[in-house]
Amino acid sequence: MTPFSIYKIYFSPTGTTKKIVDTIGDELSRLFAIKIKTYDFTPPSHRQSFPEISPEDIVVFGLPTYAGRLPNLLLNYLDTINGNSAFAIPVVTFGNRAYDNALVELRNLLEQHDFMTIGAGAFSCEHSFSYTLAAGRPDERDIAFAKDFASKMHAKILKININEHVHTAIHVDGDALSGYYQPQTNSGVKIDIRKVKPKTSSACIKCGLCAESCPMGSISFVDFSQVTGICIKCGACVKKCPTHAKYFDDEGYLYHKTELEKKYMRRAENKIFI
Repeated sequence: MTPFSIYKIYFSPTGTTKKIVDTIGDELSRLFAIKIKTYDFTPPSHRQSFPEISPEDIVVFGLPTYAGRLPNLLLNYLDTINGNSAFAIPVVTFGNRAYDNALVELRNLLEQHDFMTIGAGAFSCEHSFSYTLAAGRPDERDIAFAKDFASKMHAKILKININEHVHTAIHVDGDALSGYYQPQTNSGVKIDIRKVKPKTSSACIKCGLCAESCPMGSISFVDFSQVTGICIKCGACVKKCPTHAKYFDDEGYLYHKTELEKKYMRRAENKIFI
């Protein structure tokens, strides 16, 4: 089959998931020589609707892994999407620890909303908490890997006869019934950072980029030091601040960050399913 268009659809507060989805989607667009469309639902205002997908489209759908699963505060929005029987390639990114059950959760979610999953991938990227954990990833090796994945998907799609195809959801690793990853101290005490919010130093120049970047719309546009809503620890305000004025000082958060940096400095491998 030849798709009508390629869609890149993603949630990407710090830009790493976007980079992977862009690479796969753009390469598919080049290989098929067809147009590409983008829907970024990172801004809160973009989660009021969803593009109308055609059955002839291919959708590369990307989300980051938070605590081993999909970001739970997005689930209400994700329950409104409709794939209209289009083929989809679920993609998750993870901060060099593990993607745990995020990919199987995304595959199941897409299947439940009338997408037909035909391939999937999990890609290690720089952790949202850290500048050293998977620093700079996705890097050139990751981009080359993602392009090769797109090439493999292109070959598979060409072999599919849409009129004769009996769909079976793509197999991926994971246990959809498992809970969220729970950080803990070396002595086994659980660390709960759900209510932790970033602080603002005197280096703030009041540019407003943090408020504009917050995917939850939780940073006040009147006083940028005030986090008036839920913080999902996505790292957007910290990593996009031009003066490094945003930071976390919570003891549990810093302990968890340090332990991750100690335990997972190896280069985590990407994994694809075709």
